[in-house]
Amino acid sequence: MRGRLSYLLSKYSLTPNRDLGQNFLVVPDVIERNVERARLSTGDTVLEIGPGLGFLTSELSKRAGKVYAIERDPKMVEILRKEYDWENVEIIQGDAVRVEWPRFTKMVSNLPYQISSPVTFKLLKMDFERAVLVYQLEFAKRMVAKPGDRSYSRLSLMVRARADVELVERIGKGAFWPRPKVDSAVVVIEPKPRPERIELNENLVRALFQHRLSTVASALRKSHHMLGLDKEGLKAVRGALGRVPHAEKRVFQLSPIDVLDIEQYLLSEGILR
Repeated sequence: MRGRLSYLLSKYSLTPNRDLGQNFLVVPDVIERNVERARLSTGDTVLEIGPGLGFLTSELSKRAGKVYAIERDPKMVEILRKEYDWENVEIIQGDAVRVEWPRFTKMVSNLPYQISSPVTFKLLKMDFERAVLVYQLEFAKRMVAKPGDRSYSRLSLMVRARADVELVERIGKGAFWPRPKVDSAVVVIEPKPRPERIELNENLVRALFQHRLSTVASALRKSHHMLGLDKEGLKAVRGALGRVPHAEKRVFQLSPIDVLDIEQYLLSEGILR
């Protein structure tokens, strides 16, 4: 694979675009393990974001019925279309955060790190069966963090509300070219059954986690503008905010069910609409 990398770099005089997060995963064993983790069959439609030079794409095309690969860099799109003769792969040129995603059953990707957060939040709103994604290690740790953990965040809570997630492998810098400054990790995501998913008001979650170390009551007062309250409105509901469920818990200790309790109370008091 490194030989193929050198060939393509030389042929197309390529310099990876760091602004687009181009760090190519070039260890075949890691790629193979991620394909295996996806549990692909010919009945699957796979979405890949950031196919780069097509190393993972090639393996996905051998196992899945259809592969959609979204690539932002026009140069990479040109290379993929010239160098490969895939019958079941469709390259989509565009920004994965902004373009409409085709329907898919699985996602397998080495994500550009700077779009990890928006892509993950977008994924969680989709219907899919399984995702195997490579993230920056610290981001992956936040994804799997539990209430009360130091790294527990808005991301942790929203993932926990909708999916089961597991960090299954750490990947060193040497598995990529060029070498990134940080280690990476593989995360497997499976949506929870629909009756078990907890749908939360995202504005409320943002308002709370703006002040993740504060108590719930304090965080809501500090973020009152995110709830549509001006200073006069805050004065009118200050007492009700003091009685909110889990008022004295720190925000980073909240489970999705706790946030749902808070949301339902705020709705009943007419504070949240």
